[in-house]
Amino acid sequence: MKDQAPTRGLCSGRKKTVRRAGAIALLLLSLATLISCVNVQRTLFVPPDIPGSTFVGSETCAECHGGVSAHFGSATHARLMAKGDHARNVGCESCHGPGSLHNESGGARNTIINPNRDPEVCFSCHLEMKGRFQLPHHHPIGDGKMSCSECHDPHKGQATPGGPFTMASDSDTCAKCHIAQRGPFVFEHEAVREGCTTCHDPHGTTNDKLLTQRNQNLCLKCHFQQQVPPATIFIGGRDHSQFLSRGTCWTAGCHEAVHGSHISSSLRF
Repeated sequence: MKDQAPTRGLCSGRKKTVRRAGAIALLLLSLATLISCVNVQRTLFVPPDIPGSTFVGSETCAECHGGVSAHFGSATHARLMAKGDHARNVGCESCHGPGSLHNESGGARNTIINPNRDPEVCFSCHLEMKGRFQLPHHHPIGDGKMSCSECHDPHKGQATPGGPFTMASDSDTCAKCHIAQRGPFVFEHEAVREGCTTCHDPHGTTNDKLLTQRNQNLCLKCHFQQQVPPATIFIGGRDHSQFLSRGTCWTAGCHEAVHGSHISSSLRF
């Protein structure tokens, strides 16, 4: 009996430790639950302001802009509209500002906000895009040369080109301006079929030509690389060890026709 006393004390100590750990875990779980209930995330949206103008409602806008309002129900932005007093001013005027002065003046240009001339309206919701357009290489949004709506239609259909519910790709949008890159080519680059954003970030990057990566690593995302000791690198079944040190795949004098070629399946001019 005397030999069993230390064992009982040890078991008792372990039980107390387990109970104490369980109590701490329960306390932490309760605290996390309390924090998650108290810290409720709410999205607050403040429509742009026009001094002296008041909100008139989207129905008033539709009296003159019937062609736009007729298709707005299919637009991605239409899903943001809610019902109730808290969403009373959410509609056309959430982007264009209160429309009473515009309505009373018969549509004077200086009485309403046009996001085509002021991308800050778009940036009020798409905050991350404002930062990306500050990067060294970007489309000239904010420079007065183009607007967000040249690529994104806020009034009809998918706002994002090549969305999941359309057969069009983002390349169709890019090709409206970048005609030479569209083709058709005798030998096309398969990446173009996937869309321009496979290689380019249209909103802004730190790399020239809006590329998502600045060197041959961009190409090696798709083109399999096999390294054979001691220093041989096979790409496309050919040793590229001496070529990779010359620069990027498209500047080393090799695969310069990156969008497509009429004379070479290896995308050479």
